[in-house]
Order: sequence, then C-alpha cells, then structure tokens
Amino acid sequence: MSNLVWQKPGVRTDECIMRFLAGTDVLLDREFFLCDIEASMAHVQGLAHIGVIDDHEAAALQSELEVLADDFRAGRFVLDERYEDGHSAIEARLTERLGDAGRRVHTGRSRNDQVLVATRLWIKRRLAELGRYCMDTAHICLHRAQDEALPMPGYTHLQRAVVSSTSMWFSGFTEGFIDNAWRARQTYDWLDANPLGTAAGYGVNLPLDRAHSTTTLGFARMQVSPVYAQLSRGKFELAALETLATALLDGRRLAWDLSLFTTAEFDFIELPDEYTTGSSIMPNKRNPDAIELLRASYAPVAAARVEIEQLLSLPSGYQRDLQFSKGPLVHGFRQGLGALHLLPDLLTRMRWKPERMRAAIEPSMYATDVAIEQAVAGVPFREAYQQAALAAAEAGQGRTPEASLAERVSPGSSGQPMLEALAARLDEVARIWRASSGGES
Repeated sequence: MSNLVWQKPGVRTDECIMRFLAGTDVLLDREFFLCDIEASMAHVQGLAHIGVIDDHEAAALQSELEVLADDFRAGRFVLDERYEDGHSAIEARLTERLGDAGRRVHTGRSRNDQVLVATRLWIKRRLAELGRYCMDTAHICLHRAQDEALPMPGYTHLQRAVVSSTSMWFSGFTEGFIDNAWRARQTYDWLDANPLGTAAGYGVNLPLDRAHSTTTLGFARMQVSPVYAQLSRGKFELAALETLATALLDGRRLAWDLSLFTTAEFDFIELPDEYTTGSSIMPNKRNPDAIELLRASYAPVAAARVEIEQLLSLPSGYQRDLQFSKGPLVHGFRQGLGALHLLPDLLTRMRWKPERMRAAIEPSMYATDVAIEQAVAGVPFREAYQQAALAAAEAGQGRTPEASLAERVSPGSSGQPMLEALAARLDEVARIWRASSGGES
C-alpha cells in the first residue's frame, strides 16, 4: 500500500497492521468515489474563491477531477489496494498529474469531512432511488386496484374471515408504499445538510466558502456545527436504513402473501416464470425463490442497522470505529433496493386465478354481514353477533361475493374504496420528489 497521505518522516509503518487498518475500506469507497470527486470539485472552487489557489490551478484541478471521474466510470482507473482509501487515491492522482497543485487540494479539509459529504451525497441518491421504487410500486398497485375487483377471501389469523377482493388487497399496499415514499422524502430532507468545510470536527483557520459548496453540491442547508458534523456520522446512516427497512416491512408482508397464494393449498395466483426456479432433484417443482428472497431482504437491512448502532457507543469527535459503518450501509442498501426494484414488474405481471379464489369463499364468511344487518334493524349488536355465530353455516344463503363487497360502504372499504384520495396523495408525493434535484439519481 502506498500514498499514505498522513505519513510523517521517520515514522515506520507495518504492512500487517496497515492491512488491518485499511480492511476493505478502499473497495467500499468505490461506492462513494464519484461523490468524493464531486465534493472535491466543489472544494477546489471554494479554495479559489478565497484565494488559496489561483484560477489557473483551480481550472487544472477541475479538469483532472473530471477526467478521473470519466476514467473511473470507464474502468481505466481502478480503485484498489494500492491506495489506503478513495480520498488518498484522489489526492495521489492529482499530485501525479499536476504536482504542487495536486498537493494543495487537501487544504482546509480532512478525510473526516470528505467521508461525511461523500456518504451524505450517496445516501441522498439512494433515498431518491428508494422513493422512486416505492412510487412505482404504489402506481402499479393503484392501477390494479382501480381495474379489477375480483372476490377473494379476507384472512385474519390466517383463517378465512370475510369476503374481500383483489382491489382491497392492492389498495392496502398502494397506501403503504405511498407512505414509504413520503418517509423516504422526509428522511432525505432531514439529512440534506452539507458537512463539507467542518474539517476534522473543529473547523479551520480559513474563511472557507461553505455557502458555495452547499449550493454547488445541491444541499438544502449547511450543517453548521463542526462538532455535530462528526456526531451525525452513523446517526444519519441509521435513519436512512430505518427508512429503507420500513418499505421492506411492507415488501415482506406482500411477499408472505404471495408465498401463500402460490401454494397448491391456496393456488390463487400465477407468477411469471422468471420469478421461479426449479428443484435440483425434483423434476415436478417450480419454487418461488425470488419471492422468498424478497421476504428475507429485510433481514440484512435490520442487521446493518444493528451493526452501525453498536459502533455508536462513542464520545464526541471522530473515532476510527466509524470506518466500520460503511460496509453495513452499502450492503444494506444494495440488498434492500435490489429487492424493491423487482416489485413493480412482479406486481404488474402476476395473475390472479378468479375461480380458485371464489371457490375459497365459504358461507360462514357472510356472518359478519348478517350480524351488522340485524344490528341496523334494531337488534343489539352482541345479540346479533350470537345469532349470526349460531347460524354461520347458513349465512351465505342468497348472497353473492359481489353484493357483500358492494354493501361494505364504510369509507375506504370495498363499497367506497376512496381510490381517488390515494391517487391524489401519490400525485402529491411524486410532485414533491420531482420538484427537487434529489428526485434524480
């Protein structure tokens, strides 16, 4: 490993210890590298504004940073174990190409605020991605709720309970993913603060143009206190992972339903072939592996949250322990977003089996309708409940699933689904995401 930016004359380093200190940091920094370059460009502009570097040097640094970004995207520059981390790789490249101008780029900043700003930019983009997947899922669910209302059993305790419909099933997940998109936006706004210029957590004796870097990098505000900039590391990552986990909780329950509905015992849906795999030994099997891994994808995100939380038993100021927050953050978002990315296509292409769902609606599932009707007619509800329970087997006489659904007129239920209200909320959250550059990733 070369290019140790902190190396001092006469201080010996041990390769084994250095490997332990670096760990997989430089490989994880591939995720953040373009964000680090972007922040370096803003820092260079800021240094030029206050006269620390001249315009010629600033232009040369900007140009080389753009070339480095292009080379990284194209695979011509590889961030690997030659470097301690992405930050030192940027400085080494600039020094190699520009000499003393490259050596000036770190003036007024620390690797501490470099990692903070790169991580913050990265999280904002992942949250925008999360918001987009949630809105896409909500759109598909809303359209299917509007277009089809096939009767199906509604379950409580996994027991057949009342008549429901595919429209009601889809509307539930519509509203859930609208809320998830809102939550992603709220978290985005909460952490949309620029830490660049806070250095190692105590500021520097330079009049850094932090307002310029805040605007240039697209942050809504400046993170004012350098001490809090360090205190926020880990805290903001936890909030982002919590937001992702909230969406995956809905994804997990949806996947559970689909897992049950694909069994021979239910047989309510047909999945696209691409979402199933075969058995290695049983020729008759098609397994819903993608659904099961979607259901499991909450686990690595929950684990990531726990891992970062366990790092945060720390005093104020930067501690090297925080290096270990990168891995769980990256792995959690990679798994969680990978799962949520599948949902819109899966929900578009899955097909209900109307005859199987209708056959599963048994007469006793109308008993609640009977009890409510008697209560409306003047029978005390608890008495009506007892009468309906005794005659549950005959409750379906002369009734149809369609009539039961139509008569369910409490707001939000099948007879008055209020899908237009959900559509309005979805349009509003989409408008808010579109209104900012954060809606793009």
